[in-house]
Amino acid sequence: MSDNWSEEELRASVEAYVEMHRKESSGTAFSKKSYYEDLAKKFGRTVKSYEYRMQNISYVYSLQGRQWISGLKPARNVGAKVVHVLERLISEVEGQNLGELAEFDAEVERLKKAPPKAPPPGNKKPATSQSPVTQFIRDPAVVAWVLAEAAGICEWCGLPAPFTREDGSPFLEVHHVLRLADGGEDTIYNTVALCPNCHRELHYGAKKRELAAKLRRKIPRLS
Repeated sequence: MSDNWSEEELRASVEAYVEMHRKESSGTAFSKKSYYEDLAKKFGRTVKSYEYRMQNISYVYSLQGRQWISGLKPARNVGAKVVHVLERLISEVEGQNLGELAEFDAEVERLKKAPPKAPPPGNKKPATSQSPVTQFIRDPAVVAWVLAEAAGICEWCGLPAPFTREDGSPFLEVHHVLRLADGGEDTIYNTVALCPNCHRELHYGAKKRELAAKLRRKIPRLS
């Protein structure tokens, strides 16, 4: 898809996506096509072009390890510069800054298709940047309860924690089935204890949506 979209048009697309995303997270019914049609009338592109742009936005969500709108499978055919703009607009529209990782990951994906023939020089003194990042205030009692309930066993794969901490306790990570950034609650009914591999798969795996559904069926408290 051509990247010659104005910021106004990209913002309108992101606003529509975020609204649909919030509705889906809350279980509110909506029609994706009606959103595309409204955008098409306003800006003069085809309905199909907006559907594809929404898939580009899903790609940004996937790079952030978030759940994207069902039926809008991530489409990678988008430039890193547009990914950067989309990520910024998502932060502005949602009112939360989750960090700028999507642009970097999109560039990695592009380079993987044609990796450098010679080892890249890298940076002996990497530059730094600072920006405010949204942090959710979590309840430590929820984390402690979930870890105690798991007793050192990953609640998805059923295997023991891969290693122990210096204090001898098993290392598991607490995962929100519906991410806090997507409107999930910080309660024991939305959290599970996972090994690092399962945790990463539930964020970035190709079947993360199906895995989350299976996780809810497997663990009674999540239903």
